[in-house]
Amino acid sequence: MSSKEKEQHKEERDEIVCPVGRFFMEFCFNKNSKFFEHLNRSKLELLKAIRSLIDEKIENLEKAGSSKKRVTKIEVE
Repeated sequence: MSSKEKEQHKEERDEIVCPVGRFFMEFCFNKNSKFFEHLNRSKLELLKAIRSLIDEKIENLEKAGSSKKRVTKIEVE
């Protein structure tokens, strides 16, 4: 692919917009609205939910690691 074709392909990709995103850009442009307040809160709640999953997984791994038997190296003559 030539550099000209690569540039054209990049421009085409940059113009593609998610339909849901386009809806919000066109119809919900007032960022002081209740909609954006709820949306920002939902982002925070999603991040907290992901954090709780990660914390739970870490806790389970730590418990599993402490219950494993230890290996003892024995020298054989």
